[in-house]
Parts: sequence; C-alpha cells; structure tokens
Amino acid sequence: QVQLVESGGGLVQAGGSLRLSCAASGSILSIPAMNWYRQAPGKQRELVATMTSGGMTNYADSVKGRFTISRDNAKNTVYLQMNSLKPEDTAVYYCNAKVVVPTPTRLYDGWGQGTQVTVSS
Repeated sequence: QVQLVESGGGLVQAGGSLRLSCAASGSILSIPAMNWYRQAPGKQRELVATMTSGGMTNYADSVKGRFTISRDNAKNTVYLQMNSLKPEDTAVYYCNAKVVVPTPTRLYDGWGQGTQVTVSS
C-alpha cells in the first residue's frame, strides 16, 4: 500500500559526506513523521534523526552537528545529509515513515529496504 525507496548509500572515507534519500509512494493522506534509523553489525537498530511534517527535528547525540535531516513534503521525500563521517557511522540505514493511509483511515508504519553506508578509516 505504501512503498519507501531509499538511495544514496555507499563507501566513503572518514571525513567525507553522503546524502541519503527516501521517497514514499502509494495511498498516502499525510506523513506526520519521517525518520532515519541505522543498524550496525551486532547492534540494535537506533534512531538517528526524525522530522515532523511541521519541520521539527531531533537527532541522536552521536550525529548532532554532523547530520541534517530535511523533507520535501510535496514529494513525500526525506533526506539525510551526512557530513564528517566516522567509521562508527558504518551501518545499514533505514528510512521509516508514519503514514496516514485511507480506507479506513489509520496510521501505517512503513520501512524502506535499507541502504549500506560504509566509512573507511
């Protein structure tokens, strides 16, 4: 019903930058929040950044000042600009969206397929 498609992962050297994108499509009435999570090998998935449709943002302490989340509400797309990357940022990054869908109207928790980010030292 709702699809989330991510792009932009890859391999980068420490200190470099990457930009992730995630586009939502399908039967969408609104998207109150769009988030980025990540999961490193052997670790639990963690919330990296979140942004509401009204523009409020929140970041994990480990990425504050280095990562920036943004949204294009007209395109149902969320971005994650990652600067000053560190080897410890290496993980699979997942897009998550809280989507209001119709018939019946309800909140749907959507996930992307994940994109690998690898930061070499």
